[in-house]
Amino acid sequence: MRSDNSKISEIFKGLSFSEAEIEVIESVMFKMDLKKGTKIIKAGDTVKDMYFVLEGCLRACHIDLQGKEHTVQFGIKDWWITDFTAFFTESKTIMDLEVLRDATIYRLSKDDREYMFSQIPATETFIRKKLENAYAAFQKRILRNLSQSASQRYVNFVKDFPNIEKNIKNYHIASYLGITTESLSRIRKEITRH
Repeated sequence: MRSDNSKISEIFKGLSFSEAEIEVIESVMFKMDLKKGTKIIKAGDTVKDMYFVLEGCLRACHIDLQGKEHTVQFGIKDWWITDFTAFFTESKTIMDLEVLRDATIYRLSKDDREYMFSQIPATETFIRKKLENAYAAFQKRILRNLSQSASQRYVNFVKDFPNIEKNIKNYHIASYLGITTESLSRIRKEITRH
């Protein structure tokens, strides 16, 4: 992060820090500028880092035994992303994390995260609340996938991610919704007719 106080306030919106606390944050969070197509994590990796998305778009996806992609999560501005199962359980990842649109992110390792939390407890509460909200959204998405039609899931996707659709490929959206790209095209046509 290196001496960019405005980025700290952008990452930790609503929190204020002393100079000493800013130094701690700068010592543990590392800026990365990544190009579209970059894979940050590959299935089978050990995951030691989580990432804050300042700009751009990332996605976490799983490729099943038949070679079909399943987009599990998008990472857009102001979101934290990684393979959280692997991160928290210290197991090998089953997902890839790839950059869909040129991105600026901040990397925070598990050890550095614990150090930051011990030095600045407010950051632990802040990140915990972010992850709780993400977990609640993830659970809501699972319930939608189990109980809603593909059309309803698409409408909710557009509502939840109003600016993402024009920046990613149709097959990414389709794999996130659990449908084919042909079904996605049909749903869009039906919606525009109404």
